[in-house]
Amino acid sequence: MNREQAHDILMKYMKGQNYITHSYAVEAIMKGLAKRLAPDDVEYWGIVGLLHDLDEEQCDWQHDMGVHGPTSVEILKKEGIEDKVLFDAICAHNPKSGVKAKTTIQYAILAADPMSGFVKAVAQIYPDKKIASVKHKSVMKRFNELRFAAGANRDYMESIEFTGLSLDDLIDVALEEMGVIADVLGL
Repeated sequence: MNREQAHDILMKYMKGQNYITHSYAVEAIMKGLAKRLAPDDVEYWGIVGLLHDLDEEQCDWQHDMGVHGPTSVEILKKEGIEDKVLFDAICAHNPKSGVKAKTTIQYAILAADPMSGFVKAVAQIYPDKKIASVKHKSVMKRFNELRFAAGANRDYMESIEFTGLSLDDLIDVALEEMGVIADVLGL
């Protein structure tokens, strides 16, 4: 599956603009992480990010987090996709799905997902609400304020260390890659 095919599937199953822009942000971060960790697989890692929440509007995850991830796998299978690495990475971004991160790509998506929302939350407190205004130091300061963006799982973000990268690296990648697509993200 290429990026265009993945995007077509995303658009077929996801309608909420906030979910779509979140998917783009995670795609961008995953591509940035791949540049450092798997330079031959940048597009593939991006696809993992793009499709990680494919089932967001297709299952009742609010009442049973265990269905978030496996429902995406079922959707992709219905679309004729058979890719265990992709399926396991999508499920690993939500440990409640029963898949615990074990591989580099799985730890990357586990960390990239909450980091995208966290960086967006930091940008939102700036007067211009632009990611270009956000500095690494500001993200780290807010990271240590546990009441700020309390829903962003800091343990998941720190799991980037299992890839050999640091939290600082993840922040830098998120700021850089989300900054490239800031107009698409409305930031």
